[in-house]
Amino acid sequence: MDIDSSSDPGPSSGIASRTTDEATVLTLWGEVDAALREAASDAMAGLAARATALPVVLDTRDVTFIDSSGVAFILQVYMLGQETGTSVSLYQPSEAVAEVLEMVGMGGRIPLAEAVPAGRAG
Repeated sequence: MDIDSSSDPGPSSGIASRTTDEATVLTLWGEVDAALREAASDAMAGLAARATALPVVLDTRDVTFIDSSGVAFILQVYMLGQETGTSVSLYQPSEAVAEVLEMVGMGGRIPLAEAVPAGRAG
């Protein structure tokens, strides 16, 4: 069963979450900044409330800009995974994401996913 929840403050950026039989996929796109605070909070609440230990894949390939609040979101997801024993990985981090993670000393610390799990949202 797929579960989909998303919060999109505009067509050019957002955070969406979907759960398939294989993983929970968090997709980030566009400018990931303080404007997405509510979407990030919703996504974190959904992760924390999950009754499953499915891996989490952060699909950040379409992120064009990320600020400290966006990086904080990625790091919170990663730390939640560390605390709960849940695997967290990045799928094709964009150059913007890779550069900022490198800047904050997290470059290469979050494992890379080879693929985004298939499955329809909704």
